[in-house]
Amino acid sequence: MIHPAPSWRAIALALAVSATLGGCATSSNPVDPFEKFNRQMFKFNDAVDQAALKPAATAYKRVLPSFVQTGVSNFFGNLADVWSGVNNLMQGKGQDGMSDLMRFSINSTLGLGGLLDIGSEAGLHKHNEDFGQTLGAWGVNSGPYLMLPLLGPSTVRDTLALPLDISADPWAYKDPVGWRNVGIALRAVDQRAAVLDASNLMEEAALDRYEFIRDGFLQRRQSRITDNGDTKIKFRKGDKPADAPADAKSIKAAYPDDPGASAAAPAAGTTAAAAPAATPAAPDAGGSADAKSIKAAYTDDPGPTPIAPADKKPPAAPALSSKPVSK
Repeated sequence: MIHPAPSWRAIALALAVSATLGGCATSSNPVDPFEKFNRQMFKFNDAVDQAALKPAATAYKRVLPSFVQTGVSNFFGNLADVWSGVNNLMQGKGQDGMSDLMRFSINSTLGLGGLLDIGSEAGLHKHNEDFGQTLGAWGVNSGPYLMLPLLGPSTVRDTLALPLDISADPWAYKDPVGWRNVGIALRAVDQRAAVLDASNLMEEAALDRYEFIRDGFLQRRQSRITDNGDTKIKFRKGDKPADAPADAKSIKAAYPDDPGASAAAPAAGTTAAAAPAATPAAPDAGGSADAKSIKAAYTDDPGPTPIAPADKKPPAAPALSSKPVSK
């Protein structure tokens, strides 16, 4: 029976949780109450990145051909499609979930084990879902911001979901262990190389890189959880989408001076008071004003043509005589 080897990411998770529960100094920022601890972890991660990861990613991007880098990214991205599809299904997004699983099937067979991304060419778009996003779709709050050792930005909710994400990684079950570790290192370098240009630009432009990374991560994470406002995501209990119809309470609050509903119609069996009948107007001797004005405008109008009685026949024309007319 194959068991996944203990991951260094799980060890980092335990260190982060113990440090957080150990009594970190809090800040006034409700989103980042552990800012002092997080800044220390940020300095540690940045030192490791500058000393090892960034130089390796720079050499990786400079030496290896672009098609090799694309193949590495496609291979590990194909493995991630399985867990991404499961999370989409757990979030109630059946179409996206089946699309991810179909991508994995096509790329694993026709795409030479995932080295080629045939699924994208077939119109199956890639999604990046994890269990932290699923918890957010289920209504679990993100909690405070956390900077994990070696793993980078996270939240309390995503940190608690991390062990399940690690266990669902197919590469965690790869044997022998030596190849598994090589793959883990290769994936880390490939992911770092993908953001190499962006990180260089951020280092030159950002005044406080810690705040820049924190705010950018939280906004991007929230947009992933809500699918940029897509209504397919489940709403939390008590929340409504922006375009949801207003209820009676909200309408009444918006119009406080409204006296309310009008009196109801009389019940069956009761006779409502009848309105007085309209009194017919007396006929005008000279006709209505409109008729007079029309008659005055057409003085030469002889008026309506009299209609002949139905029983009266018109006079017959005289018969023609056959005798010649005398001169």
